[in-house]
Amino acid sequence: MKHTYSPKKVCSTHIEFEIDGDVVHDIHFEKGCDGNLQGLARLAEGRNIAEVVELLAGIKCGRRATSCPDQLAKALKKYLPRKTQKKIQ
Repeated sequence: MKHTYSPKKVCSTHIEFEIDGDVVHDIHFEKGCDGNLQGLARLAEGRNIAEVVELLAGIKCGRRATSCPDQLAKALKKYLPRKTQKKIQ
């Protein structure tokens, strides 16, 4: 099933991804730094949601309090089991 997320306070305007069980697939970003976002999507492809969230949450972009990786983590976080969400916060 395809999911969408509208990131906040970053260059990217839209994130699409699929989740199969607890694994993330087919991540696509709209706008932003194309090469970096393609790399990010490939590195996250096929990984467990919790692993991706743990790796990317809290990354900042320059002076911004967030980044495209952090926004992907926020998008994926809502698909984690509640027990895991509490551990990662």
